[in-house]
Amino acid sequence: MSAAATLPLQIPPTAHKLRSTATGEPAWVRWTLIALALVFLALFLFLPLATVFYEALRKGTGVYLNALREEDALSAIRLTLIAAAISVPANLVFGIAAAWAIAKFEFRGKSILITLIDLPFAVSPVISGLIYVLLFGAQGWFGSWLQAHDLRIIFAVPGIVLATVFVTFPFVARELIPLMQAQGNDEEEAAIVLGASGWQTLWRVTLPNAKWGLLYGVILCNARAMGEFGAVSVVSGHIRGMTNTLPLHVEILYNEYNFAAAFAVASLLALLALITLGLKSLVEWRAGAQADTDLPQERPAS
Repeated sequence: MSAAATLPLQIPPTAHKLRSTATGEPAWVRWTLIALALVFLALFLFLPLATVFYEALRKGTGVYLNALREEDALSAIRLTLIAAAISVPANLVFGIAAAWAIAKFEFRGKSILITLIDLPFAVSPVISGLIYVLLFGAQGWFGSWLQAHDLRIIFAVPGIVLATVFVTFPFVARELIPLMQAQGNDEEEAAIVLGASGWQTLWRVTLPNAKWGLLYGVILCNARAMGEFGAVSVVSGHIRGMTNTLPLHVEILYNEYNFAAAFAVASLLALLALITLGLKSLVEWRAGAQADTDLPQERPAS
């Protein structure tokens, strides 16, 4: 064997430079991008959020608490909670059923169902509110029948709930569908072979495997339900103390130049956003930790 064959392979210095250039950017480029991202976050996220709380508390905690204890504000809070309390469980049931059907079964019209689930993402919330007005308004398709039976949907709580359900129902389904598809059907098929019924398979196999995705979808659905403005604004009628949710109440106060009260109520929505962000991060962390523990562990070599 020649001496050249025993020498270690020497990589030319130019090869190291080419490899570093191909796999990464210079340090100044990375730091510039990081600085631009931080400036963007500071100007368009942190500064507006801090402004909301500053303006809400600028005139003192007494003014802040009085704005939240005002009768119209309490009514808006109650209506927001009612709309979320109805729409989130309804979308939870729909999301589980739709995701289970789409991910676990093959049937005719499956692509149409997926398209309908994505419809609220493609349609403006204002347009969806107008659709409900055309259906259930006084001059709508069912308006005369509703008036004859003394039933009110538009400019009442049922219309607000319907609009909220429409704009929020994709969130749970869209979180569960890709997760269930990635998990496959092996565990469900094994449970059925062992004698489990369809409901037992759903409750003891499918849902436990998708619990973090389900919780993530519920969190996003609840945040959207409480913060929805466009569709609810169309169907509510802006009746103070009756059909105003928190976002609508903020708009009315701001239009009346009652800035302290407007920012005080807006701070509740900002707190909701921060809580939602914290819960979202927690769910992502727990889901990642569980995924790491579920990975097969390498056995040490004997």
